[in-house]
Amino acid sequence: MKDTGFFAEFRKFISRGSVIDMAVGISVGAAFTAIINSFVNDFINPVIGLLVGGIDFSSLQIVLKPATETTEAVAIRYGLFINSIISFVIIAFALFLVVKAFNKLKDATHKKEAEAAAAAAPAAPPADVQLLTEIRDLLKERK
Repeated sequence: MKDTGFFAEFRKFISRGSVIDMAVGISVGAAFTAIINSFVNDFINPVIGLLVGGIDFSSLQIVLKPATETTEAVAIRYGLFINSIISFVIIAFALFLVVKAFNKLKDATHKKEAEAAAAAAPAAPPADVQLLTEIRDLLKERK
């Protein structure tokens, strides 16, 4: 089998580390979304329903055309839409916290690396010592 062309390019693309990292991130994100949706549906919505008078929040809707024996009802399910908004806000907040923690860790790592580099580099001599060194070097060249 030839190692050029479309399939070779695809194999090269798929074997990159960033593609695998992205696939893992998407998988974890999907699982995280399922957890958040369960949290919203099983914890948040009952509390909101209790606060608004015992209404099942996810069943809130505006019926445009009632169901008949042969057709389903046509309705605007705004309760489900509000559930999605709540889920989005919770996911966005959780991701914000993760990114904030990651950035803080990254900044601390960079700060430690900069401090280590500064400690490893010798301190520059004072200006008068540098001047005397230059004068000495010039005098050596004249001889």
